[in-house]
Amino acid sequence: MRLPRDLSGEELVRALARLGYEVTRQSGSHVRLTTNQKGEHHITIPLHNSLKPGTFNVILLEIADHFGITKKELVRFLFE
Repeated sequence: MRLPRDLSGEELVRALARLGYEVTRQSGSHVRLTTNQKGEHHITIPLHNSLKPGTFNVILLEIADHFGITKKELVRFLFE
């Protein structure tokens, strides 16, 4: 499965809410999300209109690692 293109930071924040991530703070155009599922985990998301593919990929890899799943499984869960 290909990664969604032209995904905004706000759309990603809404998708990550399905995994229990909540906004804990915002500084300028970046927001920090935290989840307590499977241990505490923090991730920073840029609230840009369109996330760069490399940035988006790194965010997904870090979240997948935290939950102990593959990136492919994570993308399928979030966007299908």
